[in-house]
Amino acid sequence: MAFIRKVKTASGSTAVQIARREGGRDRIITHIGSAKTAEELDILLGLARKQLLGNQLTLFPETASAPKIMQLESHSRYLWDTLSGVYDQFNIPIPDEIFRQLVVARLVEPTSKLDSIRVISESGVKAPNNTAIHRCLQRTVSNNYRDVLENTFIKLISPSSLSLVLYDVTTLYFESQQGDEFRKPGLSKERRLEPQILVGLLVTREGFPLAVHEFEGNQAEAKTIIPTVQTYVKKYGLRNITVATDAGMLSGENLTQIEKSNLTYIVGSKMDKIPYAIELLDELEVTPRDGFILDTEKIFTIAGHRQKRRIIYQYREKRAKLDLKNIELQITKAQRIVSGKAPAKKNKFLKVTGANKALNDDLILKYRARAGWKGYVTNLPKDGGNKVPPLEIISNYHQLFQVEKSFRMSKSDLKARPIYHHKLDSIRAHITIVFAALAMARSIEDRTGISIKKFIQKLRAIHSGVIEISGKVYETEPKVPAETAGLVEKLTY
Repeated sequence: MAFIRKVKTASGSTAVQIARREGGRDRIITHIGSAKTAEELDILLGLARKQLLGNQLTLFPETASAPKIMQLESHSRYLWDTLSGVYDQFNIPIPDEIFRQLVVARLVEPTSKLDSIRVISESGVKAPNNTAIHRCLQRTVSNNYRDVLENTFIKLISPSSLSLVLYDVTTLYFESQQGDEFRKPGLSKERRLEPQILVGLLVTREGFPLAVHEFEGNQAEAKTIIPTVQTYVKKYGLRNITVATDAGMLSGENLTQIEKSNLTYIVGSKMDKIPYAIELLDELEVTPRDGFILDTEKIFTIAGHRQKRRIIYQYREKRAKLDLKNIELQITKAQRIVSGKAPAKKNKFLKVTGANKALNDDLILKYRARAGWKGYVTNLPKDGGNKVPPLEIISNYHQLFQVEKSFRMSKSDLKARPIYHHKLDSIRAHITIVFAALAMARSIEDRTGISIKKFIQKLRAIHSGVIEISGKVYETEPKVPAETAGLVEKLTY
């Protein structure tokens, strides 16, 4: 007669079998399966009983119902643990778990510090309360966490990445109409009226953040580069560094200060006038081809001193098409004003003399002549054994897109603005947290090859949690798609 047999295996599991007793020995008819837990054993025994009965009718028919399953918790712990692992790889000597949580939470879902409590909780982690968060912000400034971050990040960077550093400035506005001695209305690229501050960011050629500084909202952009760059270079004793920045930083005083720091620079040149070299091409009826370069030198008089500086001009057809298109749009607007078809507004190509309005033909000719040209001012040598080719200088300058990308990530992906803090220390703490999160984001993008936004989306969709089955509670493990697991694998050393 057949019976159900339970046998312990070498692995510690319990094998469930259907067997028959023959000749004093058990002969196995069917192996049902092996169970590691009591719940699995109950299921296998039920299957064995069904198979043992076959088509026989039972005296007490089964009335088994589907188990009652309830979901008690659901969270994105997989994403949280992955991001926390990246933070830990930096080996930042800041023994502050709440700071670590605020940095990771800014990557998961950038929001206010108070709402970060929800983000941390939804990630399956015990969150701090509001009081603990504000104490952390105070520690961030009083213990100079930003300085610790800078010291940590420079150790992660190769000397070749530090040979060229990029600098730019952006504005961060406040969700408030009331300014103070630091939050002041100033020149906003977006023409916003709220109080703002300026933030200067120094990054490597790959866009990895090196240093961040905040300035009063009405500070001139050009006056931010010297304190930021000089402080950083002096602090770490850097040599043979080239600083690239855009035309907004171009001033004779700035360039002189950078030269006094024994640094080289590449700065975009404002072309308010048509350079003589380009005028000469026009006189000679030379039509520049795409990529045409003029490598020139010019004497500047600064504070009574004559200084020679190298200026490189390059012509690009794509830039010329865009410049000419914008010129024609401005001319069309000016023509509508002259003909009375549009109300009088400020227009660079409109010449107003008393009540008379006309096109400024001389200015239009100058703008058309400059279309497609861009200038680059540098003190990198033009001649001699250490000369730097103009194409290398132009290529290095255009790495500025990396610092612009870092600003876009800070503003959009990490939502550095608007700022809801009012006290200066809280503002600095907020920017320090964004600074740390930006370093993590750039590292993740560099190693995975996808944007931080897509990375977060992919991992946040993977959930784990806690369920209840027929009164018993179980933790669930996430099922990670192979593609996502491959991305995470790239983040492990």
